[in-house]
Amino acid sequence: MRTLIVGVGALGGTIATRAIAAGMPVRLATRTSDSAGLLRSSGLRVSGVGGPAAVASVDVAPLEDYGEAEPFDLILLATKAQDALEIAPSLSRRLVSGGTLLCIQNGGVSQILGERLGTIVLGGLSNLGATMVEPGVYEQRNAGHLLIGELIGGDSERAAKVAGFLSGAIETRTTADLPGAMWAKLLLNCSVTTLGAIAGRTMREYISSPSGREVFRGAYDEALAVALANGTRPQRMIVDPFPPDTGYDAWIDAVLAAYGDVKPSMLQDFERRRRTEIDFINGYVAHLGGRLGVPVSTNAAVTEMVHRIERGELQPDPRRLDELRGR
Repeated sequence: MRTLIVGVGALGGTIATRAIAAGMPVRLATRTSDSAGLLRSSGLRVSGVGGPAAVASVDVAPLEDYGEAEPFDLILLATKAQDALEIAPSLSRRLVSGGTLLCIQNGGVSQILGERLGTIVLGGLSNLGATMVEPGVYEQRNAGHLLIGELIGGDSERAAKVAGFLSGAIETRTTADLPGAMWAKLLLNCSVTTLGAIAGRTMREYISSPSGREVFRGAYDEALAVALANGTRPQRMIVDPFPPDTGYDAWIDAVLAAYGDVKPSMLQDFERRRRTEIDFINGYVAHLGGRLGVPVSTNAAVTEMVHRIERGELQPDPRRLDELRGR
């Protein structure tokens, strides 16, 4: 399966390194000629969970250079969310007839691209923990996997074929209920990840305050209501997606056991002054909720606050949660 991986950050780079080391027919695309040249000279290597892998020779070029290249059977889109929306239309023209564009971004990116580009889009999500130490050097942090499937749900020979191929590099599973799996992850991204970034704290630290607890519940419950109004029942992921009326403390403890001490990736974006993916997480929930007539005031306020932090008007701080609670 002739494959192009677009985006060689932490996730894309880890998959690419393991795929090329396994002898898979994979080429790489970067944003600029400089970054492509750096990877050609340095090669790729990954360490950590799953064992070490390294490749000295990398077939990589800036994305613009693939305009006249032989089309691909599979394009794995592993960029940040906003970049994915920008470049996906051009990628669709670099596929063979019947080819597949696999999107593995957080939030609602796959659904948005599916609405725009149609059935060439195969959706995916990742619980693979990886870090880019420096360009071309990656560390795999857990034994995670990719989960892929059709955006409308149902069993899929196409998904099974792609999963079988990618499993040569990284564990890849299929699901007949990708919408339910994607919303399960989105619920936790909207509450655990985003609020930790705003507060500049881990979930275990911010959930101990009344404001942290209340804003968490508001963001989570709104996102759950939007999922149900959209016709999707989220799957179980770590915990039952429906918090109990009694035993809520035990439910929170189960979430904390999995995510309580993880530094939010969005907080790392703030620290590096990078644009976040908020518009595809809480912002996606707020937008879709508005279309469906579901109250989404907490997620809308969270989205606005993240944009203010991005612009440098505010700094991450636990007091941000007090401000959200007051609103």
